[in-house]
Amino acid sequence: MNVALWLKRAAQLYPQAPALLKGEGVVATYGEFYRRARGLAGALQTRYGIGEGERVAIFMANSTEYLEVMNAVWIAGATVVPINAKLHPREAAWIIGNSGAKLIVSAGRYLAEISNETSAAGLPVIDVNSDAYAGFYDFDAVDEPLRQRHGDTAWLFYTSGTTGRPKGVMLTHGNILAMTLTYFSSVDEASHSDCTLYAAPISHGAGCYSFVFTLRAARHVVPESGGFDPGEIVALAPRLKNMCMFAAPTMVRRLVTHAKSAGYDGEGLKTVVYGGGPMYVADIIEAVDVLGPRFVQIYGQGESPMTITALSRELIIDRTHPRWRERLGSVGLAQSSVEVVVADEDGKQVPHGEIGEILVYGTPVMKGYWENEAATRETIRDGWLRTGDMGTMDEDGFVTLRDRSKDMIISGGTNIYPREVEEALLTHPSVAQVSVVGKPDPEWGETVVAFVVLEGGAQEDDAALDRCCLEQIARFKRPKQYVYLPDLPKNAYGKVLKTELRHMLGKDD
Repeated sequence: MNVALWLKRAAQLYPQAPALLKGEGVVATYGEFYRRARGLAGALQTRYGIGEGERVAIFMANSTEYLEVMNAVWIAGATVVPINAKLHPREAAWIIGNSGAKLIVSAGRYLAEISNETSAAGLPVIDVNSDAYAGFYDFDAVDEPLRQRHGDTAWLFYTSGTTGRPKGVMLTHGNILAMTLTYFSSVDEASHSDCTLYAAPISHGAGCYSFVFTLRAARHVVPESGGFDPGEIVALAPRLKNMCMFAAPTMVRRLVTHAKSAGYDGEGLKTVVYGGGPMYVADIIEAVDVLGPRFVQIYGQGESPMTITALSRELIIDRTHPRWRERLGSVGLAQSSVEVVVADEDGKQVPHGEIGEILVYGTPVMKGYWENEAATRETIRDGWLRTGDMGTMDEDGFVTLRDRSKDMIISGGTNIYPREVEEALLTHPSVAQVSVVGKPDPEWGETVVAFVVLEGGAQEDDAALDRCCLEQIARFKRPKQYVYLPDLPKNAYGKVLKTELRHMLGKDD
């Protein structure tokens, strides 16, 4: 089944319903959205020779055109290669080359930047801001989405690549079908009256959820800013109503901070799904206190997009269970379309409460890595996705992330999980951000180092942070060194780059 059929059906049922919005302004109804995508698909096939299974790269900021192009590519039976606009043009060009894309779709400064990269030179480029692009709306349209099998690749997603080159994750029409239906059963319900706000990159999690809202013929809203602006969200939500959005934990923290200063209580917000990084317990408690019961947590990877576990809004607001705080620090329960276990190096399930690697089995799990059979064999064994994330599962099925296996610190032969130390430090009122890594040590093997970003006006105070840790965790887990930074280094997806932090320590040695 071609996922673009959902757009066709929405257009048939609700042709006059608002589909694409820029801020509060309607750019296209569902009838117009589908007509435009069909015209663009005709241009892709006839003007640019894009055939079934071929790749089209998209390198630009969030826009309503982004959604038009993606659906046009699927209607034509081709594969979308969405590239995070925060990447360096050289990184984007490498992805274009590795994917074998035959066409680039871009706009603005991204168009100029990618055109200067030699590895992308010679490929045709469509500028979505051009008159030529607008003319494609009325091109000889494709009659309907090309029939696709569940195993055909729809979305070629490149991992964040915090170490080495990113790998191309092949997500099929069947994977996307499973991901979308799982949203309704494990994350949230969606309706025709909802809208989804693209404050996070369409190339990533926010775009993955676009299918949910197309299937329900709901509104797709790209903010005027094109990205995340807490003030803009606070202004839009009460006017648009029933607003849903995907956000990284750092975005949630910024939204809560702004809401407190503006006296905003969450009016108009329906659901904020958060994931993509650690949400600390103190932060989500404050978020619920300020904005109300509007939050759902998901845990996923590009290799099983948005679909590994979920922590429902009911569980997030529950304060009656004797282990509610422990559950709030988890990433929830296995979503409906997957099986999740915690296992040892041999893939054998470990007892409840013991730390192991999180493994996932189910229909949303990727087809494999693009032209990288060795990495596919290493990551998917007997159908099980080895996530590389370490965690525990309690007797009720709640999964708690500890860290990536490579981030675990071994000091004096004892395993120390950085997140536990980070959670303790974030309870101190002076700490805004923290990331903990291991530093090589000739005696202990590794020692614990905490990189700390202080709240505005706070003073460096190692002793106070030591006391904070000793009140909550074992003495041997306490950092032996604190390094204060104005901000933590992050990649294009907002994830902290612990490799850079380790590099800083290497320079200091």
